[in-house]
Amino acid sequence: MTLRRMKAYTGGQGYVYQYYFVGKRTALADAPEAPASEYIFDVTWDRKTTFAVSVFLPEESLRAWATRHGRKLNEAEQYGAVKMRLFQAFDEIEDMMAKGRRLVVSEESLEAALGTLGVQ
Repeated sequence: MTLRRMKAYTGGQGYVYQYYFVGKRTALADAPEAPASEYIFDVTWDRKTTFAVSVFLPEESLRAWATRHGRKLNEAEQYGAVKMRLFQAFDEIEDMMAKGRRLVVSEESLEAALGTLGVQ
């Protein structure tokens, strides 16, 4: 049995979200975000209702960042950017269950997230 570490984040909308990382996979070929990696998190704000949130990290965003910075991102840096995108959604989206289930890390949000994390 896998034990998952539940983490908490207080969003800008006033909700205290609890979440844990479920896993990463290649986005399905017919997904509008493809080609991308899909990071899946289980999220709750009331400890009763849990729902999945997918954060897509498109290959194009990674390529653009690598071109600008002269190197590729490692797995930990990619995960950090994905988590920052999740936190951004917690801060900005009022109803995550209805409107925040599919998030994308754009080139701009990747640059901003990694800048916040101090990744050059």
